[in-house]
Amino acid sequence: MKIIQVKNYKELSKKASEIVINQIKIKPNSTIGFATGKTPLGLYKNLVNAYRKKKVNFSKIKAFSLDEFYPVKKTNKKSYNYYLFHNLFSKIDTKKENIILLDGEIKNYKKECRGYEKKIKENPIDLQILGIGENGHIGFNEPGSKLNSKTRLVELTYIKGKGLTMGVSSIMKSKKILLLASGNKKAKAIFGLINGKINKNCPASFLRRHKNIFVIIDKKASSLV
Repeated sequence: MKIIQVKNYKELSKKASEIVINQIKIKPNSTIGFATGKTPLGLYKNLVNAYRKKKVNFSKIKAFSLDEFYPVKKTNKKSYNYYLFHNLFSKIDTKKENIILLDGEIKNYKKECRGYEKKIKENPIDLQILGIGENGHIGFNEPGSKLNSKTRLVELTYIKGKGLTMGVSSIMKSKKILLLASGNKKAKAIFGLINGKINKNCPASFLRRHKNIFVIIDKKASSLV
């Protein structure tokens, strides 16, 4: 695990974008897994700016999503499909046929999850971007999620609802992982990731077993480590 400590969120977003851009320059047809939430927004803004300045192009990459609410329409502004297109995909040159997102509209969610696992197997993820929840969750893998968990439907504890998510096992198969954390609220989870026991009470702790993970944390998020 390589831990990169930075001063603030701006520096975190800058460093993260450098890693993603470097990945694409090394391998233009990289398969990248994209996270959602507040933390990656600065990263995505930087990627859009780099694309507009012709410092990088995304025309050959394949893109996967980490999770999605269920059920939800793609046009719903709270959906992660909308989030990814609004904040990133509609502003860069990724080809639509290469954007592979979990479908929150599909009726047969079990078939969707099996199909998603197959697509990941066929297109191994070169770089998976992650955030981390205050309780140590990654994706929608809440405490109690097992190391061998695959893409599935889960109950969400912080809202009354459900979601589709890559499993811990699915995430661990990525060749490289980039995890981002910012702010005091993430300090306890980062402690669990770096120094806590590896167990299902903090799903992020399983990432310590990954051979190629980069963790970028700002001063506030690193206050307990």
